[in-house]
Amino acid sequence: MSTASHFIFYVADQQRSTAFYAHVLGMAPRLQVPGMTEFALPGGGVLGLMPIEGIRKLLGAALPDPGAAGGAPRAELYLLLPEPAACHARALEAGARELSPMLARDWGHVAAYCLDPDGHVLAFASVA
Repeated sequence: MSTASHFIFYVADQQRSTAFYAHVLGMAPRLQVPGMTEFALPGGGVLGLMPIEGIRKLLGAALPDPGAAGGAPRAELYLLLPEPAACHARALEAGARELSPMLARDWGHVAAYCLDPDGHVLAFASVA
């Protein structure tokens, strides 16, 4: 049995977010069913996309409403990749909003930042 860490973003529109991430990551999802999409990430992680209404049904009233964030950044996905500039460019082509271009960072990476359509921060990086 293999294990992997899963990062699940709550999204307003599962199909729109699936198309966005398929374009950005340059791959088809490994799972695509009503209520969940999964992409295998570099390094063994998994990015899940779950509609907001799905997590509301799953956890009920105990969960603060993720839809109330209104696009405010609530999470960051930081990906170390062999070609981060290409992923960043694809994200911008697919409708992401650039926050910071590809720059050398003081922690030893070269990284660019953008916002996905649901307001999640995406970072595409490589070791400098």
